[in-house]
Amino acid sequence: MTIKILLVDDHPLVRDGLRARLEAMPQFKVVAEAGGAAEALEQARHIDIDLVLMDINMRGGNGIEATAQFRQQFPQIAVLILSMHDKLEYVSQAIAAGARGYVLKDAPGKDIVVAIETVMSGGIYYSAALARQLAKPQNIDNQLTTREHQVLRHIANGHSNKQIARDLDLSVRTVETHRLNIKRKLGIEGQAELIRYAVQFASGGS
Repeated sequence: MTIKILLVDDHPLVRDGLRARLEAMPQFKVVAEAGGAAEALEQARHIDIDLVLMDINMRGGNGIEATAQFRQQFPQIAVLILSMHDKLEYVSQAIAAGARGYVLKDAPGKDIVVAIETVMSGGIYYSAALARQLAKPQNIDNQLTTREHQVLRHIANGHSNKQIARDLDLSVRTVETHRLNIKRKLGIEGQAELIRYAVQFASGGS
C-alpha cells in the first residue's frame, strides 16, 4: 500500500530533500507540500493524505498547534513531527497535541522510513536519542531545593507570586528568585512552560 504524505516545513530546500529521500522508496508518495500550518490544513481538505510530516517552528504558525488542529479536523491522518529540537518538553507537547511520533532532523536517514512505517502500523516512534532520554528515570526535579518544590506546587495550583509569598511567609522578590532558579535548573524558558511542568510535577508526585 502506498503511503500518501504531506510535507510541512517553511524551508523549500528541506522539503526538496525530504521528497527526494521519501520518493526513492516505492511505498511512499509525497502528494502535497506546505510552508505553514494554514496551508497544510487547506491541503488536507482537498487531497487524500495518510500522514503529515510536520516541522515545529514555522513562519505564521506553530507545528504543535497545527498538530492539534489536524487531530481535531482530520483524526484519520497521522502526524509525525520532524524537528531540530530535542528537548523533552517539545516532545511531550507534540504527543499531547496528537502527534504519533517525533524524529530529529539530524537522525540517520533510515530513521524517517522506520518512523513512518511504525506510525502507519499503529505505533509511536521516537528518534533513538530521544528514546534514550525518555528511558532515563526522570529525576530532574531532585535538583530542586525543598523550598523550590513548595513554590512549584503552588504554581501548579495557579497561585500568584503574591499568594505564594503570603502562604510561605516569603517576600515577593524571593518567590520571583525561586521561579527563576527553578526555570534555570529545569531548562525551562517561558512561564507557560513552567506552569505545564508544575502541573505534571504535582500530578506525578515527588
